[in-house]
Amino acid sequence: MKKTNTILPGMVLSLVLSVMAQQLVKLVPTLGSALIAIFLGIIVGNIVGNQAKLDKGTKFSESKLLEVAIALTGLTLSLQSVAKIGLGGITYVVLQMIVTIVGVILIGKWMGYQLDFRLLMGAGNGVCGSSAIATVTPVIGAKEKDKGLAITIVNLTGTLLMIVAPLLSLQWFGNSVMKTSALIGGNLQSVGQVVASAKMVSEPVTEMATIFKLLRVVLLIVVVLVFSKLDTEKTVSSSGEKLATTRKLSVKIPWFIMAFFIGCVLTSTIIDLPATLVTSIKWVSNQFEIMALAAIGLRVNIKHLVKEGPKAMVYGLLVACLQMLTAYALISMLIS
Repeated sequence: MKKTNTILPGMVLSLVLSVMAQQLVKLVPTLGSALIAIFLGIIVGNIVGNQAKLDKGTKFSESKLLEVAIALTGLTLSLQSVAKIGLGGITYVVLQMIVTIVGVILIGKWMGYQLDFRLLMGAGNGVCGSSAIATVTPVIGAKEKDKGLAITIVNLTGTLLMIVAPLLSLQWFGNSVMKTSALIGGNLQSVGQVVASAKMVSEPVTEMATIFKLLRVVLLIVVVLVFSKLDTEKTVSSSGEKLATTRKLSVKIPWFIMAFFIGCVLTSTIIDLPATLVTSIKWVSNQFEIMALAAIGLRVNIKHLVKEGPKAMVYGLLVACLQMLTAYALISMLIS
């Protein structure tokens, strides 16, 4: 009961903002309820000062509700839909991740950042935002201060790309669902940002962009294994000799990804869900998504972002430019 009470304030506020967003979108349909929900969250969150009593509820809404929404989406898609990304799409995701991570590390080195921090930035931008940073932190023995700064910059970069990516895609690829999905799902930092950005375009783009994004999340396992082999931290013995530290390696495939693919398999082979039920599942998933996006907005602390200084923001901006330009080249070559 106590845990529920600590979650309720932030969760209820996220719900209220999601309802408001879905009403306001009737006045400005071009913006979309997802983007309005995030903007409302940012405004309200910074007015109330990111109060601690809202933290657990907004965090729950941001992560758990979005995970449930993605798991439910698996029941509305078939394996044929997942397979649409094809070999070209898979190749694109892998190459885009490699270029992003390596590029982030090199840009950070040029700007004078330590390797631990650059690796966190690489994981966050290349894979899945805050969750990737949190997973990699203990593996490479990074400091909590570096973790916090990396999360801040990655979220700022993702928020920028969330708005810019659909505009660039329209300019570069027109109305191509697959190419737009690849640009958004293959680059944006968090799952929530992918969903919000894709919803600004269309529902088909949201579905395909989510698949591109989930493939990146699955590849987090590979990234963690590679990073665990890097010599990022040293311990100095009493004699002055540097000794490599030993760290515990632990990474699992998130439950919602497994649920998503299991749902796809079941609805493609065994279960034939009635159209009315599929519609209901999509509605519930959509409500959870908008609540989660409102919560993401509530957790954006503008004062914190400004406090980090121009250097960190320039780092994020250079990373965003790298991602978009690389994606344009790869998508043009690999995806039809």
